[in-house]
Amino acid sequence: MRHFDVLIVGGGSAGSVLASRLSENADCQVALLETGEWPTDPDIAKPDMWPLIQGRDYDWQYATLPQAGTANRIHPWPRGRIVGGSSCLHAMAHVRGHQDDFAAWAQVTGDENWSWQGLLPWFIKSEHFSNGASAVHGVDGPLDVWLPDAEVHPLVKSYMQAGLNQGAPWLGDHNTGLLCGVAPNALTIRDGKRVSAADAWLKPARERRNLTLLLRTQVETLLLKGSNIAGVACTIAGEAHTLSADTVILAAGALASPALLMRSGVGCASELEAHGIVCQLPLDLVGKNLHDHLLAAGNVWLARQPIGKTRLQHSESLMYLHSADITRRDAQPDIVLGCVCAPSVAPTFPQPEPGSTYTLLCGVTRPTSRGQITLTGAHSSDKLRIDPAYLQTEQDRRTFVKALKIARQIGNDAALGAWREKEWLPGESVQDDAALADFIARAVITHHHPVGTCQMGKTAQDSVVDGRLRIHGLDNGYVVDASVIPSITCGPVHAAILAIAESFAGRFRQN
Repeated sequence: MRHFDVLIVGGGSAGSVLASRLSENADCQVALLETGEWPTDPDIAKPDMWPLIQGRDYDWQYATLPQAGTANRIHPWPRGRIVGGSSCLHAMAHVRGHQDDFAAWAQVTGDENWSWQGLLPWFIKSEHFSNGASAVHGVDGPLDVWLPDAEVHPLVKSYMQAGLNQGAPWLGDHNTGLLCGVAPNALTIRDGKRVSAADAWLKPARERRNLTLLLRTQVETLLLKGSNIAGVACTIAGEAHTLSADTVILAAGALASPALLMRSGVGCASELEAHGIVCQLPLDLVGKNLHDHLLAAGNVWLARQPIGKTRLQHSESLMYLHSADITRRDAQPDIVLGCVCAPSVAPTFPQPEPGSTYTLLCGVTRPTSRGQITLTGAHSSDKLRIDPAYLQTEQDRRTFVKALKIARQIGNDAALGAWREKEWLPGESVQDDAALADFIARAVITHHHPVGTCQMGKTAQDSVVDGRLRIHGLDNGYVVDASVIPSITCGPVHAAILAIAESFAGRFRQN
């Protein structure tokens, strides 16, 4: 049996950060366990290819249950089965979130390290910002964060001007702590190529003698012994192995981390016993609190002129707004818009020819609907039941209608006149709130931000991990990934996941 000081389960975004930072201590023997392999597909590095690489063999290709709130549709949920995880699949937008997002985290944990000010040093530590160092940006970190200017598509520049014309304030940068207003997307791109978390953190560290990378490794169960995790049972390239460790960190993501806990006997006793799993540690909230961002795809416009190719990654500007007053600068936004300079249409509608349409996406930044992940069997090969409970609250449905109305308002602005032929979806005949809500149910797609299934908090009754991300009831087991997020940030969650991992690693090394 091989023994390590630290075992990290999952080589995605959080796992890459953890493996790099914890192995900086040469006396700490670290093992990183990843089901996939190093990326070899050249399309991963091409920013404009991200919509087309989903579904390839390095995608777990998860899918939800049929969703009553979205016309009983099943939603594909791409997740990376590869070193670097979903940072090899996503759209590369780097948005930290609004400062009030993190105030909620600090409140539920009683730990100010999760506030905006508490996390800011770790955001700064993680990045190499293209516009230089400042009070909110760093230049010495491993992750390239590029704020483009001239490269932004002319159509997207017109969309941004339309937002300003309608009263939205100029923001310029999504990563200062405020979020309402107009800005181009900061992107994790260097020299025209995607920078994954593995590119940034793991590749520079992989030759360290105290870091062991175990690829093609599927962790079956955690080996619980009293209040400790003694190690893991896993298969490496198809062969059974047992690994032991002083500390075990789950970093497998919002789906796989709770699934591993449940397969190991940690979760709701009645649900586990239904699959023949003996409950060794009752934690009823494992797998619960699942939530995700949706985007309506959307408010689609027929173009008056051909739309040239993106020089970036199609979706070049997110506009966060407060729906009651889009001129507010200091508010925590409740809606988001985005301009895609390529066809972006839900699969329920006809697919237009490239260059013929553009889409104004719209969505709700702080959804109140909550779902769950449950098992269908005791083994890693058994599929997960993924039920995000999309659009199950009146607040979410009502706010989505507001978002679509504001997207239309901006879409009709004079600044887009040279691009706009006419609205194609939902179409001019769709006007009343009931018809708009019906359209939204058929148009929404995932924004790829599942969180919450091992939420942090104060007690085992209200959470799965505590403010130090230690699993309640276990002395040496932690979860460090998107699943610990108790309430979703207003924007894409990737930047926050990296900061969570940086913060955890920094505090862990101090102990």
